[in-house]
Amino acid sequence: MKVDGKLNVWRTAEVVEEARHHEKAGYDGLWASESKHDPFLPLLLAAEHTDRLEVGTAIAVAFARSPMQLAYTAHDLQTYSGGRFVLGLGSQIKPHIERRFAMPWSRPAARMREYVSALRAIWAAWNEGEKLDFQGDFYTHTLMSPFFSPPPAPGGAPQVFVAAVGEAMTRVAGEVADGLLAHGFTTERYLREVTLPTVEAGLTKSGRTRGDFSVSHLLLTATGRTEEELARAVDGTRRQIAFYGSTPAYRGVLELHGWGELGDELNALSKSDRADKWEAMGGLVDDDVLHAFAVVAEPGRVAAEIRLRYGSLVDRVSFYTAYEIDAEVWEPIVQELHGS
Repeated sequence: MKVDGKLNVWRTAEVVEEARHHEKAGYDGLWASESKHDPFLPLLLAAEHTDRLEVGTAIAVAFARSPMQLAYTAHDLQTYSGGRFVLGLGSQIKPHIERRFAMPWSRPAARMREYVSALRAIWAAWNEGEKLDFQGDFYTHTLMSPFFSPPPAPGGAPQVFVAAVGEAMTRVAGEVADGLLAHGFTTERYLREVTLPTVEAGLTKSGRTRGDFSVSHLLLTATGRTEEELARAVDGTRRQIAFYGSTPAYRGVLELHGWGELGDELNALSKSDRADKWEAMGGLVDDDVLHAFAVVAEPGRVAAEIRLRYGSLVDRVSFYTAYEIDAEVWEPIVQELHGS
């Protein structure tokens, strides 16, 4: 099982230090996300100061950019890293695409399928010299003169992972992507009964098998070296589960477990005027819900719990921690997972 880290710093010296630390600690990859900062710029630094570590986005917002714009950025990072870049894409939601990015939104699963296909057509023009003639419902790319064509990238086109929760986007990932980024608001049962069968359907449609595909899980993990640390970790994890559970788009995960009413309660409370609503929402997440979504264990038991629950389901894992904890806690866990 591969283990990936999360890049949570953005100053130049800190990015270099984090990248070197993750490579030395044995992590396989280091991911940057798009929230308050551009996800691509720090990855250039991370790639420059490491030799083995994969660098990638988890996620970059696809629909905030044209496929051509993103194709250039990803191709350059694949070149700069010597073939170690992974492009993780997410759709975001309609209000952000239309009102924050001022870009068009419609039929997100169909648009993502076409988006990834457009990227592959562009990269094929640069890496294999194919004529660019991509014509779709959302994107059209038919012009590529030599002046604007970069040289082929080492290792060819980067791998593309697609983030998905719902079945339509998950099927798209299986059809056109190299991997799936499973959302943190995912349970073992949902992965086994919904996500993976849907991925398999997409793979079958594209003529591929599970061996051609990677599933990466951002796993909610609550741990601590003392009772106080563990209690703080559990409290933060309950609140994070409650935050995601209040979002109607993720209701299907709760419904699979018979917890649809919890989603309604969380959604209503999130819209209330209560000053303590986020703490109150966390209080609605009981132990059954907590343990379904998160691995909760002392550091010495975390790797064994992950292997037991997810070892046959996912290919890569990263730790989702909604609390502060020393980075050194994870190093023996990484090594133990590599031995699984």
